[in-house]
Amino acid sequence: MLLNVMRRLITVVLMLLLGVISLCPSPVLADMSASSQADIGELRQQAFELTRNGKFDLAEVVWTQVIDILPDEPAVWSNRGNVRVSQNKVEDAIGDYDRAIALDPLQPDPYLNRGAAYEALGNWQQAIDDYNRLLKLSPDDPAAYNNRGNAKGGQGDWQAALKDYEQSITIQPSFSLGYANYGITLFEVGAQAKSLQVLKSLARKYPNYADVRAALTAVLWETGNWGEAESQWVAVRGLDRRYTDLDWVKNVRRWPPSLVVGLEHFLNL
Repeated sequence: MLLNVMRRLITVVLMLLLGVISLCPSPVLADMSASSQADIGELRQQAFELTRNGKFDLAEVVWTQVIDILPDEPAVWSNRGNVRVSQNKVEDAIGDYDRAIALDPLQPDPYLNRGAAYEALGNWQQAIDDYNRLLKLSPDDPAAYNNRGNAKGGQGDWQAALKDYEQSITIQPSFSLGYANYGITLFEVGAQAKSLQVLKSLARKYPNYADVRAALTAVLWETGNWGEAESQWVAVRGLDRRYTDLDWVKNVRRWPPSLVVGLEHFLNL
């Protein structure tokens, strides 16, 4: 498992801004011949490159080839699951994560990935159960806390979600995704001034972070800072026009209800 969380992040179609999934390094079996090891290494490198370049359908084909050669290696099952999630093949992906966990139940990454897949289906408690299993194996994993916060938010328990986001950034202060979720959720629980402070700080540090600027637009509007809200929105429209779609914001990005209402007020007026 890659230890640096930011190197473990992979943005995929379904999971964009919802959470984190992890690519697993895949060791070559020691008893293979040198030529076989080279062939596997080349295939695996090709699969990683296709995955990182967003060519998920082609990556799935190559990961399947690797699985055919190394059927008992959990990492390759988990990695194929990731590219299947990226193609909205969520049930198939969960089957791959199940296989990875059956092969090695002590590896944390498949639990993180399967939890994110359960989130995509709205199976919040199953997702939380997987993140809890992960945290037993790796209690200082900020991505697990962040994702568990997402699932608790899906259940409507925003106070519990806030605690998880806060824990994720306590463990890794540079975890910008956790900070964004933390700032957004502060607004939901009524801490408007602190939410505004956190989101403004993030917008200064990451000026191209569309989610933060869109959230800041809603918070500024709801707190009577209308001119600043309009200024932030100009940047949002240039970065990501999906935030004009309230259905996407509510059901795909899954903002807290009060922030969705704030953005709706801004867009309507």
